[in-house]
Amino acid sequence: MADDAEPIWLRPERAAAGRPAVRSRSEITAAALAVADAGGLEAVSMRNVAVELGTGAASLYRYVASRDDLLDLMVDATAGDIRLEPVTGDQLSDLVAVGEGMYRVMARHRWLPELVLTRPSLGPNAVKVLDHVLEVLEGHPGDGRAKLEIFALLNAVVATFALNERASADRPRLAVAYLAHVAESGERPRIAALMGDLVASMAAPVDRRVAALTKMLSGLIN
Repeated sequence: MADDAEPIWLRPERAAAGRPAVRSRSEITAAALAVADAGGLEAVSMRNVAVELGTGAASLYRYVASRDDLLDLMVDATAGDIRLEPVTGDQLSDLVAVGEGMYRVMARHRWLPELVLTRPSLGPNAVKVLDHVLEVLEGHPGDGRAKLEIFALLNAVVATFALNERASADRPRLAVAYLAHVAESGERPRIAALMGDLVASMAAPVDRRVAALTKMLSGLIN
């Protein structure tokens, strides 16, 4: 079986042959995170991560088999930053709290939502989050498959929120400025109403997100 045919967490941290190891998997992951945070997901390559570490790209292959390994390690490392609040027994509010924890991590790593949506993976840190969600769902009538689907949907919905809010934040300023000009002219009342709705919605993004999460999760667990 090829080295990359099984999850990286089931493989040795470094190649058995060759020079003594001078790097750790956590160091390589931290370097990959720094590259992504600075330059976006497209900047993550074996070469750029090696530069961040001050070494040659070839040496990284003693620790990770491919860029895909790097991406899996990055996603799981960020899952370790999700704050898991004590379970209260209120399944809905506890799941919303998990979602908010996920969102805060995704907001810090702008490249993360895309990976969560396109290549979900389960490593040691993500398993801790899953186990917490299963604790929240104890007593829920659904079977294991249903609970796993709730976990997957929670990840996907929060990632979608994060992407949408990022797109709103990145909306070209000139377009917004022109819409504001049209609204102020009074000639197009529907545009003026639209701008009012946009301003109101931007004033309380957390409330909107929590409300949407609550509605979605309520339909899943009730």
